[in-house]
Amino acid sequence: MVDPTSDLGEDVDESDAPACANCDEPILQSPTHRVVTWVEDGAVRHRHFCSEECREEFGE
Repeated sequence: MVDPTSDLGEDVDESDAPACANCDEPILQSPTHRVVTWVEDGAVRHRHFCSEECREEFGE
């Protein structure tokens, strides 16, 4: 997978793009891309969402 801090708008193949945690669609060149980050058991975790609506629907 691509580094989540990278510029996802360039040279990202669909197979390398992060998938939305809610709808599972690949996130490519999306200005609505959201990343939720938290620390759990001393490790940094994150989830990608294609939009604010998908983030809200995820329900966690």
